Amino acid sequence: MASLFVDQDQDPEHPTFGIVIPAAGRGRRAGNSLKVYHEIGGETVISRVIKAFRAWDTASPIVIVHHADDMALLERAILKRDENTYCTVGRGTRQASVLQGLRFLTTLKAPPSHVLIHDAARPFISRHLLQNILNGLIKEPQIGLIPAIPVSDTLKFANSNHVITHTVSRQGLYRAQTPQAFPLSTILDVHEDVASTSEGATEYTDDASLFEHAGLPVRFIPGDEQNMKLTYPSDFDEADRVFGANTRPPAISSVPDIRVGHGYDTHRLVPGTEIVLCGIKIPHEFSLLGHSDADVGMHALTNALLGAIGADDIGSHFPPSDSKWKDVPSALFVQHARDIVAKAGGTITHCDITLVCETPRVSPHRGAMKNSVARLLGMNTERVAIKSGTNEKAGFVGRTEGIVAFATATVVFPFQPNQSI
Repeated sequence: MASLFVDQDQDPEHPTFGIVIPAAGRGRRAGNSLKVYHEIGGETVISRVIKAFRAWDTASPIVIVHHADDMALLERAILKRDENTYCTVGRGTRQASVLQGLRFLTTLKAPPSHVLIHDAARPFISRHLLQNILNGLIKEPQIGLIPAIPVSDTLKFANSNHVITHTVSRQGLYRAQTPQAFPLSTILDVHEDVASTSEGATEYTDDASLFEHAGLPVRFIPGDEQNMKLTYPSDFDEADRVFGANTRPPAISSVPDIRVGHGYDTHRLVPGTEIVLCGIKIPHEFSLLGHSDADVGMHALTNALLGAIGADDIGSHFPPSDSKWKDVPSALFVQHARDIVAKAGGTITHCDITLVCETPRVSPHRGAMKNSVARLLGMNTERVAIKSGTNEKAGFVGRTEGIVAFATATVVFPFQPNQSI
């Protein structure tokens, strides 16, 4: 499976995901058309939702739970449905439709360990938010996890005559968003239990509510204001504006914000027992000399990540004069740079590392190196390139005195309509 997630055969504790998108509702508040099939920027809402998930992960199973009357409409709405995107018929309520989607995931040859349940009318889901959900479940795989935003407006409670009776405290109040993430077997059991009792007639407003009702823990991570649910005509007008539905040429501020950073590093070779390259220890008669583990590939990648967001180089963040970095694994430097990129709002989409050395031979270890870097960055190994070459016996590299590494990192930032370049 070509996925962002490590194969469970390699790492049984690493979560894998299926995605359930309930789309069987009859919501028409956007006008005459069903809102998930409404076009924004020349493409339907449901198609944009699918594309957003596929831009994050190419192969995790997606289950669209649609109304029985909508199959032809759905086929037209999704421009291209891949082999890992499935359709199943929903039921009369969102709750019952989600249950159908969860059941469908369990019938797959390799059911995922976790599920993301996402509103079909939220097309603005970002890679950054999805990655934060993944990171949260890696730390606590047995909990429910949802994005949520603190309530900022003053809240009033009114009676049936629209007369305000009191003001509600905002303390501890949050607006829940989707996708909401859960262990698949647990959320399925909760849905089945509710459906099999008289509570089945109770409509919970989201899946976290069922988890809470069952006494199971749900934690939230910061949501995204742009991850809005399209409901009213004004919402669709705003979505049209963001997705550029008009025919005017795009302004400079609508250019995709893609940044590329470049990194370089070199270390001397000295007598030793092993060389560490891109996180992989290679037994050898030489070692790389440095204050940390001298992983020249990871150092170049760290510089590339920092460069992509205009930050200072690796020496500024981890000065060799500081004893606490003595002999530490360079993966810590990459993690630090990765987190700085995420904090700045960027998503790392690709990296390319070139190692220039006469020894050791890189090719036998390339796959392990790609897995090592991909795991650190939370991405598919297909988005990691590890290349190598000799220096044709020329220079200090050719004389086996050292190793040089070059790296580039591509970082994508969310579209900001008013951003300046």
